[in-house]
Amino acid sequence: MSEPSFDYFAVFAEMRTGSNFLESNLNAFDRLTCHGEAFNPHFIGYPSRTEILGMTQAMRDADPERLIQEIKAEPGVLGGFRYFHDHDPRVLDLMLEDPRCAKIILTRNPLDSYVSWKIAQETGQWKLTDVKRRKDAKARFDAAEFAAHVEALQEFQVRLLNRLQALGQTAFYVAYEDLQSLEVMNGLARWLGVPQQLEALDSSLKRQNPAPVLAKVANPEEMQDALAGMDRFNLTRTPNFEPRRGPAVPGYVAGTVTPILYLPLKGGPEAGVVQWMAGLDHVALDGLIQGMNQKQLRQWKRGNKGFRSFTVLRHPAARAHAVFCRRILNAGEGSYRQIRNTLRRQFKLPIPEAGPDAGYSRAQHRDAFAGFLEFVRASLAGQTPVRLDAEWATQAQALAGFAELGPPDLLIREDEMGEDLPALARKLGRMEPEAVPEAEPETPFALADIYDAELEALIASVYQRDYLAFGFGPWWRQS
Repeated sequence: MSEPSFDYFAVFAEMRTGSNFLESNLNAFDRLTCHGEAFNPHFIGYPSRTEILGMTQAMRDADPERLIQEIKAEPGVLGGFRYFHDHDPRVLDLMLEDPRCAKIILTRNPLDSYVSWKIAQETGQWKLTDVKRRKDAKARFDAAEFAAHVEALQEFQVRLLNRLQALGQTAFYVAYEDLQSLEVMNGLARWLGVPQQLEALDSSLKRQNPAPVLAKVANPEEMQDALAGMDRFNLTRTPNFEPRRGPAVPGYVAGTVTPILYLPLKGGPEAGVVQWMAGLDHVALDGLIQGMNQKQLRQWKRGNKGFRSFTVLRHPAARAHAVFCRRILNAGEGSYRQIRNTLRRQFKLPIPEAGPDAGYSRAQHRDAFAGFLEFVRASLAGQTPVRLDAEWATQAQALAGFAELGPPDLLIREDEMGEDLPALARKLGRMEPEAVPEAEPETPFALADIYDAELEALIASVYQRDYLAFGFGPWWRQS
């Protein structure tokens, strides 16, 4: 085995950039140990600790280089620590000039980190391990304070960049949004020389403030006035904490005769669309091409010049309700039983243990669906240990995953597919396509049985990203 490239590592970050989450995942690797904020002038490592590897804060302050030597000498692991711009400046040049110090640079939108910092000051909650214990507060934006915050961050980042350029070194850059990527964390470990790979990210820390920036500030108008013209902060964007998704090629469905390719959005009208495609080619459902890998998909594309690809969007309200009925409320075949049990036990979702019976009422159904939506909100924000399943992930994120291998030619809406799919078939030479089957109604209650303005507002807030990306209006107007 070749000699390791690094003797220790430093995570250059700032408060409220996700450095605690990054540290917890680094510490999940057997051969990596991160010792917190080792050079914080107010404590050593963590507020509750008194020493690191036998060195007290007084010993560190007297000889900071010695602590680096102790971390380098720790047997069996590659040690490191988090370093912020206001930590002990005496060790900065020691780290930067040492090519055997691995530099990891964690960044976040400075407006997001500032608002998160202000909220943490208000609540006193700097970490969140249980979403049910989350404290809520709004930040008060201070223009002068924010300007000083940005200036300090930018000055430090430019200093890091210029010094590393002059020294001919490179750093491993991690954006706040990358922290939810298992692939990025495993790639970071490989870069550090650790072959071990994680199977899942740490789930103990939860997103504390997943709302849009404007909703987290007590004086949003004052903030917008202060930041007028500074578009780089994307004030009105919908925050995206979903893990990046791949193209999910095994789920694609291709025609055997008709050169047509369906990229299904999970939770949509998949069954009806696949049945319609089988009718085009006059084959059974298993006569269509499914379960392809990327190589087989490329071969199919090369062999079907002029092919057309499509996907079908479903309104978020209809999609969420269909998924709830099929995967969560239902206790039989097709149910996500393990997740269902966790939602009942841990999230107190009010659904019957054995599934709905004759005594299950419409009011119970509405309450249970609303509870599921609140779980989805937390899931999309990365605040639950339960996997973010493709069936309730946003359709926008799924489409972004498709784009890796080529986005679909057509984006068809469910309420328009009765016209658009036959028109597509005729363009491909199938002049008498069958009608597209309608989706089977959900049981024991349809969405129309429980739908009202309050429920619509809840759905729109949970799936704000899809509403904004695709221009969805209230479900009753499109149903």
